[in-house]
Amino acid sequence: MKGAILVLSGPSGAGKSTIIHHASSKIGEYYFSISTTTRQPRAGEEHGVDYYFVTHSEFEEGIKAGEFLEYATVHGNYYGTSLKPVHKALEEGKLVIFDIDVQGHRLVRAKMGDYVTSAFITPPTLSELKKRLYARSTDDTSIIERRIENAKVEINAVGEFDFVIINDTVELASEQFATIANAARLKQSREELENLILHWKN
Repeated sequence: MKGAILVLSGPSGAGKSTIIHHASSKIGEYYFSISTTTRQPRAGEEHGVDYYFVTHSEFEEGIKAGEFLEYATVHGNYYGTSLKPVHKALEEGKLVIFDIDVQGHRLVRAKMGDYVTSAFITPPTLSELKKRLYARSTDDTSIIERRIENAKVEINAVGEFDFVIINDTVELASEQFATIANAARLKQSREELENLILHWKN
């Protein structure tokens, strides 16, 4: 199987991690891209598992060295994706899955568009999103309200994505995700299409 990139975006609380977990046995070997961030770890989060946690100065050194595929500032902290493990996973034929925001999707699409398939995952309504964010009780009210305001802006970018998954039930959303993930591997880059034409004509 050849490597490919699948970008997932959507509001916090949309259920992206849950969907990936449910569909994991149906999508072949994949590498879930771990972001690097300057924010403080939450309770239970581990360095190198949930995120790579670094200082602001370390992150900015990485930006200068061109080590990030994409990066953005969210809620006053840097979040970004290191290129090294991405290239390694692609060479190994893995599906590289990104869980990044709308800004990150634009940057990845601009840099690696030929290899990118994208999906926006969202609950059916804003009111359902609010219910889920308050129910999981991992953030205080001010952070939840900020996430809700961000979601109102991000939904306007839904037309920039190849697919939209409405996460009403995890089972159906996971099936749709698996279909998209497997289709992403079949996408041909411009170089591959040019080679196909040359081979076909010979």
